[in-house]
Amino acid sequence: MALNQETALREKLIQLQCHFTWALRKEDTDLSDLQNRLEDDVSFSSADQAGDKHLFSFLAFVNYLQDQPEEALANLTKAEDHIRKHNKECEKMLIVTYGNFAWLYYHLNDHAKSMSYLEKVEDIRQRFPTQSPTAFHAEVYGEMGWTFLMYSRTYHKKAKECFEKALKEYPDNPDWNCGYATALYRAEYDSNTTADSPATKQLRRALELSPGDSYIIALLGLKLAESGRLNEAEELIERALMISPDKPHIIRYVAKFFRKHGSMDKAIDLLKLALEETPNSAFLHHQIAICYRSKRPNLHSNGGKKINREEFEHLETAIEMRPSFIIARIDLALLHAEKGNFTKAEELFQEAFQVAREKNLNLQDVHKSYGNFQLYHKRSVSLAIEHYMKGCQIRKDNRAGEQCVQKLEMIAKRRIDRNPSDGEAFGILGYVNKLRGDKLQAIECYEKALLHSPGNGEFLTALCDLRLSLH
Repeated sequence: MALNQETALREKLIQLQCHFTWALRKEDTDLSDLQNRLEDDVSFSSADQAGDKHLFSFLAFVNYLQDQPEEALANLTKAEDHIRKHNKECEKMLIVTYGNFAWLYYHLNDHAKSMSYLEKVEDIRQRFPTQSPTAFHAEVYGEMGWTFLMYSRTYHKKAKECFEKALKEYPDNPDWNCGYATALYRAEYDSNTTADSPATKQLRRALELSPGDSYIIALLGLKLAESGRLNEAEELIERALMISPDKPHIIRYVAKFFRKHGSMDKAIDLLKLALEETPNSAFLHHQIAICYRSKRPNLHSNGGKKINREEFEHLETAIEMRPSFIIARIDLALLHAEKGNFTKAEELFQEAFQVAREKNLNLQDVHKSYGNFQLYHKRSVSLAIEHYMKGCQIRKDNRAGEQCVQKLEMIAKRRIDRNPSDGEAFGILGYVNKLRGDKLQAIECYEKALLHSPGNGEFLTALCDLRLSLH
């Protein structure tokens, strides 16, 4: 193919809407773990399960990123077959799959086949025009939504926006209502929610449209449990398990409910059952480790906490399977700290910081947990303060942020109790009150801080800014 023809082909490919053009960055996910998850989902998928119709095309793209072109082509063929079999009006559903075919053949230097799939996409677009040249088909938005949702936490906001756009055109589509409910559920994960939160309302809406979907039932159960409606929550959780007793995807949510509400052994049994079906799940290994950790306060050995060897093993396996699993790495670091292995704990924390910065993910959790490590194990209050403050600066209105704020408040008050002239402690308290929006209390604290630490530029600047903001 002549250079100008190849340039023209590439320009057309760039205009397609498919996984190759959605700016999915390899560094934002753990590709081997994502591939395992998608393959597990394919194994346990059912024709009516929301999101399942997108799995093969997405998996094909991940195959491509993993340098598996033959597997990618095989999965794209399965994607087309699956869509044609399960969707009467399937043409618009094929836009993304055909786009992936076009890109994959281009990368395989089969430009003739690439062109043929480009033409297929163009044919669909002409037969089913959108309202404006810049708008996508709802089916494309829906598939984008599921992809962003499954790819990485950093894409969840985009996923929510995609489902909103898809539902504008087809408000009663069960698949996209489920996706939108999932996106809202994840958005609310770190915040305190009420029984009528947006996620709860949307989960109920999704359940109206798909009354037998065990995934939605389980998510709604967990959501209601968060807001204290335990009886209704437990009924839903039991119902989800009854509908899908052998689906690891559902079992893990059911186990999460039992773990959070005290039935630790039941949760462990369920998670181990799921692990038999999906042995490559780093997530399940981590969940089992959390269950063993939750059991520990009731187990004593020589007056101290007894650590079950299985807790270590499951955390180590989770990290081995998914090296980018930051939370599991933090948990293992703290476990080593409890055993007095501070050198190993420090090494794991530094690795966690590195991965968190590379992937722009969970950095706040690392700062919070490293602060705990410094405070409770290394007895370094100054380093603990430094990392709690860094944690607050990332975000203050979620669980991790609020925990950092609480730790700072606790440290400051203890120091003031011991030494009422501790200017730095009053400065920390001023910072805490400022974060919480209590400006008058913050001003009072900064005034006391300057009284005991006159000339401190940081406190003076904070005080001036607060006074100005009141006018």
